[in-house]
Amino acid sequence: MLYRKFASQIESHLLNHPNKILLVNGARQIGKSYLIRYVGKKLFRHFVEINLKEDKEGAGLFAHVRSMDDFHIQLGAMAGDNLGEKKDTLIFLDEIQSYPHLMTMLKFLNQEGRYTYIASGSQLGVALSQTASVPIGSIAVAEMYQLDFEEFLLAMGCAQSTIDSARHCFDNNQSINESLHNYFLQQFKIYLLVGGLPEAVNKFIESRNMTLVRQVQSDIHNLYKIDASQYDNERRLVIRKIYEMIPSNMENKKKRIVVKRIENMAGHKQFSDYAEEFEYLTNSGIALAVHAISNLRFPLVESESKNLIKLYLNDVGLLTDILYGLNINAILRDENSINLGSVYESVVAQELHAHGNKLHYYDNKQRGEVDFLVDDYSSLSVLPIEVKSGKDYTVHSALDRFLSTPDYTVSRAIVLSNYREVRTVDGITYMPIYYSMFINGNNGISAADTIIPEVPMPTI
Repeated sequence: MLYRKFASQIESHLLNHPNKILLVNGARQIGKSYLIRYVGKKLFRHFVEINLKEDKEGAGLFAHVRSMDDFHIQLGAMAGDNLGEKKDTLIFLDEIQSYPHLMTMLKFLNQEGRYTYIASGSQLGVALSQTASVPIGSIAVAEMYQLDFEEFLLAMGCAQSTIDSARHCFDNNQSINESLHNYFLQQFKIYLLVGGLPEAVNKFIESRNMTLVRQVQSDIHNLYKIDASQYDNERRLVIRKIYEMIPSNMENKKKRIVVKRIENMAGHKQFSDYAEEFEYLTNSGIALAVHAISNLRFPLVESESKNLIKLYLNDVGLLTDILYGLNINAILRDENSINLGSVYESVVAQELHAHGNKLHYYDNKQRGEVDFLVDDYSSLSVLPIEVKSGKDYTVHSALDRFLSTPDYTVSRAIVLSNYREVRTVDGITYMPIYYSMFINGNNGISAADTIIPEVPMPTI
């Protein structure tokens, strides 16, 4: 079984938060159901799994459930004697977005407390936005992603102690040794090809055959397109069109969405006309949105532009399949004729997103563009990140102008590249690209820093 960090989050919730139902959100084919099933059977004597998408397409047992009695009648009919008490029975409602009325019912199931519940869905973000009565206070929503690079390393047999050693070097702005650098960099390039979708990773581990891996990726990419086409809206074909445009947009200089290209209606459509389509793509987890920032404020959400975004595919393996197919040497051997800038940006976006960072980029007419900005909570400032795939990694005029802007009060930045040496020059720290697996907004904040001391009673 592939090691997944998210398993501990599921286990912790089920053991420590029985007063709320955990909703696991994430794109299809990232391993949500498998992981919940694994943890649920490990912790509970009775485990009942109900796939509501299959039910909707088949018997429809839960289609007309509108009361607690209705629910328990159908549950009893399905589970039979595999039901105990709350402490030893977990009911897993998979693909719950298929029945929005059950989303509302979670509040009452939680209050009743007859069993322990967990739910998951591939479009929970969409479903929650369309649910008339969201059960706030009764649910806890958690995001799950495909394997990040650290999990991929573990799947490939890398020891956790080796990763921890690299993390120590990252935390202290140190370089790792040459042999370990070569190992990490080679594994990183393989990750660009394989990506983090569990089925693709397992297929690679089993066979080392990229033809088989590419078939898995192609099937999943087509599944995502089919899902977009089935969205219950007359605009579903536009959603699919935007999704299919993402790889070609990545090859453009600006890489952002150009509205007039979506339906070839220059001057007749505005960005706001496609807000629902963009929301679907990001809420369903199949695309990552990176919002533009023109003038800086912390936190970044206060100054993001709603009208300028870049979209990335949720998995870098899907992107390299579309761009290069079976020509794996385009990545493994650093072909001079191939510009890997869009691929490197995609994988860094994927890593940053998986580590809890909200994604932004800098786009200013006077100063230029910086690939990523993330909130730096350790300094209550912003951390700019530039991604370089070639040899000119020390050339970054827009980043230089960004750092020299007095009003921004940004004292440090990161440039990620293929080069091993970690060094800081004029506030810019150069790091190897695989160090992206350690970047999050809380770097520099220790567990002790999050403890709030008791306030002593004043003496009167």
